[in-house]
Amino acid sequence: MKTEFRRATVYFRPAVHRALRLRAAETDRSVSDIINDAVGQSLLEDAEDLAAFEERAHEPNIRLADAIRDLRRRGRI
Repeated sequence: MKTEFRRATVYFRPAVHRALRLRAAETDRSVSDIINDAVGQSLLEDAEDLAAFEERAHEPNIRLADAIRDLRRRGRI
């Protein structure tokens, strides 16, 4: 099964581009593979964060002062 790719032009600062090329050479991977993996990981983390927010959306709001008072009462701070 062949993976389909789309082309995009991305501009990197010289130091970042140099680091990408070095990492690619060290790991015997292409710069494109490294960037695809990094962007994919970032998007996955964003999706996980959004899911966590949605899970907690219906939790009650607690005032900061009340939360601090409760933490002090329980010896947490």
